[in-house]
Amino acid sequence: MYMTNSRFQFDFADLKLNVARIESFIGYKKGEAYEPVTELIRDVLEEAGEICDVRAEYNIFPVNRFNNSQKSLEIKGQVFYVQKIIFRELKKAELIAVFLCTAGKEIGIRSRNAMKDGDPLKGYICDVVGSEIVETAADIMQNALETAMSAEGKRITNRYSPGYCGWDVVEQHKLFRIMPHNFCSIRLTPSALMDPIKSVSGFIGIGENVKRLPYTCNICDMKECIYRRVKRK
Repeated sequence: MYMTNSRFQFDFADLKLNVARIESFIGYKKGEAYEPVTELIRDVLEEAGEICDVRAEYNIFPVNRFNNSQKSLEIKGQVFYVQKIIFRELKKAELIAVFLCTAGKEIGIRSRNAMKDGDPLKGYICDVVGSEIVETAADIMQNALETAMSAEGKRITNRYSPGYCGWDVVEQHKLFRIMPHNFCSIRLTPSALMDPIKSVSGFIGIGENVKRLPYTCNICDMKECIYRRVKRK
């Protein structure tokens, strides 16, 4: 029987981040980045390996009900109005994995401090590295979930987060009500922003009749998303 709760603590080396990957995210093609930029990325990655506390977790819950007219689903008494795009992808799920993932506080602090100290390039690179850390850790967590569910004859969906595809970010508060003592030590501000800032949360559907898509920007209407131009592996 699969675990209904799993926690992950990552060594930075587990993420296999490198300079070329960060350069690609920023927009450089292979070999096009200026040497000072490459060196700065290398330095930030080295710093990140020393300061980041990278964690992830998921808890699996049954879906109490789906409401097609409201494009909502209910988990543990909390009704989530995920809107039509996400509802379409989750409505055949039998279970929902509610997940959290964080890069820890320090990379966000380094980014803000660099900006304050008049070094916007380092601040930006710290921000990008923080984003890549948390998304890569979430990828590993999701792959582990997929392996566990496959052993039970079930599939998973992509992961979907409040703030995307029309799902109101304020519903983070509901999500955290069902994850009250989270291993990732993430807290919410009153405006539903996560602290540490380099954190992600959301749902992954589980069932025999759901599917995980290789690349999902085509289903999302968030044109300004910075990840739209990046095809994650």
